[in-house]
Amino acid sequence: MNRGALVAIAALVAAMVSYQFGASLAKHLFPAVGAEGATAYRLGLSAIILVLLRRPWRSSPSSAKKDWRVLWGYGLAIGAMNFVFYMSLRTIPLGIAVALEFTGPLALALFHSRRPVDFVWTALVVAGLLLLLPLRGLDKPLDPVGVMYALAAGVGWALYIVLGRKAGAAYGATAVPLGIAIGALATIPIGFAHAGTALFSLDLLPYALGVAVLSSALPYSLEMIAMTRMSTRTFSVLLSLEPAIAALAGVALLSEHLGPLQWLAIAAIVVAAAGTALSTRRPVSEDEPLPIG
Repeated sequence: MNRGALVAIAALVAAMVSYQFGASLAKHLFPAVGAEGATAYRLGLSAIILVLLRRPWRSSPSSAKKDWRVLWGYGLAIGAMNFVFYMSLRTIPLGIAVALEFTGPLALALFHSRRPVDFVWTALVVAGLLLLLPLRGLDKPLDPVGVMYALAAGVGWALYIVLGRKAGAAYGATAVPLGIAIGALATIPIGFAHAGTALFSLDLLPYALGVAVLSSALPYSLEMIAMTRMSTRTFSVLLSLEPAIAALAGVALLSEHLGPLQWLAIAAIVVAAAGTALSTRRPVSEDEPLPIG
C-alpha cells in the first residue's frame, strides 16, 4: 500500500473519531436550542472558522473546472445530512442512528463492487450493522419518524460522498469551506426560527464551538483529503468504522453498556474495513480517485 493510501485512511479514521466527540457535545445543546439550533451552530460556526482560515476567495479555479451546480449540490447535501441526522437523535439512540445512516455509504459500496472479495467485506458490514441494532433489547419500539430521519441522512451521506469528490476535484481545498458555508445558509434560518435569541447565549458558546470544530470543520477537511485520494467504493466501505466508533464513544463518553453481540458486530465491521484497506488496488474507470486540486 502506497503512502498516499495510508494518509487517506489515517485522515478518514481521524475524521470519524472527531465526529463522535462532536456528537457527544451536541447532546448538551439539544435541551437549550433543539436539533435545529444545534445544526445552525455546527454549520454556521464551522463555516466562519474555515472561511477565515482557508480564505477561499483567494483561489480562482479554471473556468473549465468551474461547476457551481456541483458545489451547491455538495453544500446542500452537507446541510440536509446534518439537519436530518440531528433530528433523528431526538428520538433514537446515537449508535442506532449512525448505523441506519450508514445505509447510504453501504449502497454506494455495493454499487461500485467489482470483485468477489468486495462482497465478502460488504456482507461482514451488513452482518455487523444488523448486530449493532439492538431492536430486541429496547424497552419500546424505535420511533418511526426518527428512523426515517436517520435513513434520510443516509441518502444525504451518499450524495455528500459523490458530490464531494467532484467538488474537491474542481475546487480543491476550498470546496470544504464553500460547501459548509452553503449548508449553513440553508440551515441557520431553520435554527433561528426554532431557537430564536437562545442561539446568542454566551453560556452555550463553548459547546457550540466544540461541536463546530469536532463535528464539521475538522472532520470534513480530513474527509476531503480521503475522498479525493481513494475510490468511492473504498471510501464508502471504510466508513463502516463509523458505527463501531460511535458504539465505543458511547462506552467511553456516555457510560453505555455493550453486550457480546454488539462487540461481535464491532469486530465484524473492523475486519471488513481492514480487509477493504488491505485489498485495495489501483481503481479504474469511473472509480478512479480524483486529485484534490
